[in-house]
Amino acid sequence: MILFAALFFALITFWLHRRLVHATDLPRPWSVIVDVVLVVLWVLALVGIATGRLLDPAWFRIPAFVGLTWMAAVLYLVLGLVIVAIGSLIARAVARARHTPSDVAMSTRRRSVRVATAAVVVIALATTAYGLVEAARPQVVQAEVDLPDLPAGFDGIRVALISDLHVGPARDERFTRRVVDLVNEQRPDLIVIAGDLTDGTVAQVGPDLAPLADLSAPLGVFGVSGNHEFYADDGGRWLDAWEELGVHTLRNQRVTVEHNGSAIDLAGIQDATAPTPYEPDLPAALADRDPSRFVLLLAHEPRQALEASDLGVDLQLSGHTHGGQMWPIRYLVTLQQPSLQGLDRVGSTVLYTTRGAGAWGPPVRVGAPPEITILELHKPSGR
Repeated sequence: MILFAALFFALITFWLHRRLVHATDLPRPWSVIVDVVLVVLWVLALVGIATGRLLDPAWFRIPAFVGLTWMAAVLYLVLGLVIVAIGSLIARAVARARHTPSDVAMSTRRRSVRVATAAVVVIALATTAYGLVEAARPQVVQAEVDLPDLPAGFDGIRVALISDLHVGPARDERFTRRVVDLVNEQRPDLIVIAGDLTDGTVAQVGPDLAPLADLSAPLGVFGVSGNHEFYADDGGRWLDAWEELGVHTLRNQRVTVEHNGSAIDLAGIQDATAPTPYEPDLPAALADRDPSRFVLLLAHEPRQALEASDLGVDLQLSGHTHGGQMWPIRYLVTLQQPSLQGLDRVGSTVLYTTRGAGAWGPPVRVGAPPEITILELHKPSGR
């Protein structure tokens, strides 16, 4: 993966050189300075990708933070510079059609490209800076969910949904602490975790989750794996580490939760992409249950609601999408998932997809602010 990333970003870096230096005919020493900066940022991006897996975050988190942030800037630079390049080609075609003298056309085009490129650089860096600030401030989002089959004893219950912290390369224990404190301040009845808490190995990133031990709710703290628990380490080891912190992990399992004389089934399954022997198995999680009992399912990906609906799940809580994290990625997410964020319905199942508290890769969010969700469940007839 690192070798592929190195090659991919090397090609992107070369293309940026062509657009920022060659296309603008940037004079020395600025051309040399820009090229040196591009190469340094390429190296830092690789450091960001390797940190938490091959490199210890304790030593490399600062350069990793810079490198991963650069990846966000690259997204907006590429989008903007592609538009500039297309505009330049159109201008060249128009000049030829009008038989404009080549020297005049070239001078005009180069001046326009310089101005447009400078504007793209400013906008890309400003957007990335805004996204850095946005991503660093997870906010509590309140949502009310009407569920006709909810037992009367659970009417008004408050469920805290945590997902997608992605601590490790760019975020450390302090970020986890902030999330834990925000959740505990809300005094939820139940806390659920929908996966993707880390990016890295248990040995290198595990300590960054230590504040999870302070999560507290009368009905307990439960969690399921996300896809990232399996990327850099064995997902089972990650779930074992959660258990040591007091998180009851649901590995294709269910438990009974009782409140005010009523009971519901709380089920949890592994991520949709989990490898052998951790494949998701919703039928196993729901086996031998009372079909008349309300069931709340924890599943990392919204698309797992397709099967959940077929098997009679009333409410599914998910993460994974980040709400797109950085515009315009949201439009790609909707090609894979049935819901991007917030309340939705998939068949007979009510689905809530949180944008998550952290950020994957670049610690940047644009148009998809981070959230810690407090769901207040209601039985409509009881309101």
